[in-house]
Amino acid sequence: MKTDILIIGAGPAGIFTALELIRRGCKKEITIVEKGSAIEKRACPKKTTGHCMNCKNCAITTGFSGAGAFSDGKLSLSSYVGGALPDQIGHDIVQETISYVDKIYLEFGADTRIEGVEHPEEIKQIRRKAISAGLKLVDCPIRHLGTEKAQDIYYAIEQNLLQSGVQMLFDTDCKNVIIENEICKGAIIFVGGKEEVIEAEKIIVATGRRGAEWLETMCSEHSIEHQPSTVDIGVRVEVRNEVMEEVNKVLYESKLIGYPAPFKNKVRTFCQNPGGYVAQENYDDNLAVVNGHSFKDQKSDNTNLSILCSHNFTYPFNQPIEYAKKIGELTNMLGDGHILVQRYGDILDGKRTWPKELQQSNVKPTLPDAVAGDITAALPYRTLTNILNFIKQLDMVVPGFASPETLLYSPELKFYSNKIKMDDDFNTNIKNLHCLGDSSGWTRGLMMASVMGVLMARKLKF
Repeated sequence: MKTDILIIGAGPAGIFTALELIRRGCKKEITIVEKGSAIEKRACPKKTTGHCMNCKNCAITTGFSGAGAFSDGKLSLSSYVGGALPDQIGHDIVQETISYVDKIYLEFGADTRIEGVEHPEEIKQIRRKAISAGLKLVDCPIRHLGTEKAQDIYYAIEQNLLQSGVQMLFDTDCKNVIIENEICKGAIIFVGGKEEVIEAEKIIVATGRRGAEWLETMCSEHSIEHQPSTVDIGVRVEVRNEVMEEVNKVLYESKLIGYPAPFKNKVRTFCQNPGGYVAQENYDDNLAVVNGHSFKDQKSDNTNLSILCSHNFTYPFNQPIEYAKKIGELTNMLGDGHILVQRYGDILDGKRTWPKELQQSNVKPTLPDAVAGDITAALPYRTLTNILNFIKQLDMVVPGFASPETLLYSPELKFYSNKIKMDDDFNTNIKNLHCLGDSSGWTRGLMMASVMGVLMARKLKF
C-alpha cells in the first residue's frame, strides 16, 4: 500500500491536520489509520449490560475523534491552558490558531455560548478566595460541546473528510513505523487479519493519550529523541451540585492550581462536569481508569472534577507511564477490575468505605459499578498527601467541598509522558516523521491538539 501523507490516529490532532490540508487545497493522497471504529459505529456495551465489558478496543477511548467523542467535550479558548505547545512556538501564534479552530467547530455545529465570561465581578470574588487559600485561579473561557453533541460534531467532520477524499482505515492497528537510516518510510499495520506495509512521504503520529505508551516504545526502538515528561496521578472527586453552585454558574469549570505543603508538587483541578457523570475508561491490558462526562441535556444531581498531582522524574528513572500504570493496576486489583470509590471522611478516619455507607450518603455515586473500598491502599503517600491537603485549600474557595461525604474515585491517570524533541516546524530527529497531540507530550485536551494539527498542516510543504 502507498499513500502520500499517513496519519496514525484519528484523534483531534490527526483530524485537524487532514482537515486543514484539504482546506489549503492539498491534492496529495491522505490516509488516516485508526485503531478503533468510525464514530457512528462506536458504542459502549455498558449502556445495555450495566457494567464494563473490558472490550479489547474501548469504544470510549478509541475510534474517530479519540476520547474526545465521549468526553465532556470542552474547548479551552486560552493559550495558557492545554499543554506546553505555546512554550515552543509562542502564545500569540497559538491564541490566533485557537480562534481559527474555534470557528471550525462552530461551522460543524458547536454551541455558540461561551462559559466563564459573563460574571466578571463574581470571578473576582472567587479569585480573592483562591488567593487567600494559596491557590491560583486560571482564567479560561470554555465552549462546552457536551458529550452527546460532540459525537454529532465529529461525525459531521468525519463525513466531510470522507467526502473530500481522505482515506480512513478503521479497526486498523499500527504495529510499528518503518525507519531506515534515520528516515521514516511508512508503517506496518494490521488490517483484515493480516499485516500490511503502507509507504508514505510524510508520517504523522497522533495517537493520543491511549497511544502514549506505544509511542514511548517506538521512541526507544527507533531512537526517536524524547525526554520523560510529566505524568499526572490523581482522583475524580464528586460532590452535590449545591456545593459547586456558585462556581458552576460563574466559571462552569474552575481551573485551580496549588502547591500544597509539605511536598510542594503541582496539584490542579481538571475537567469539571456540572451535573455530570463519572465514567470508566479501559486502556490496554484492561487497565480501568476513571473520567467524567457532561451532557448538554441530561443532568445529574452531582458535579465531578479531577484533582491531579503532577509527577516529574529525573535520572535514572525514565518510565513515568509504567509508574502510573502500576498504581492503576494495584487500584484495579483492590476493586476486582473496577474503579474504587471512597468517602473523604473515611480517608481521614483511616477506614475503608462500605456500600451501605454510600447508600446513606447525600452524594450518590453516578458510577454505579464503582466498588466502595480504600483508595489509600494503592495511592502513593506523596500523591495522597498532596491531594488531601489540596482539598482542604479548595474548601476555602468552595465551602463544603471537604465534606465527609465527598467521593473520591481512583485511579485517574493522564498519560502524556513522552515529550518528543522537535523544532518549530514539528520536525523530529527522524526525517519525514512528525508527532502531534497528547501522545507527543506537547498538548493536553481537545483544543490544543486540534491547534497542533492545523499548524502541522500549514508547515507541510507540497
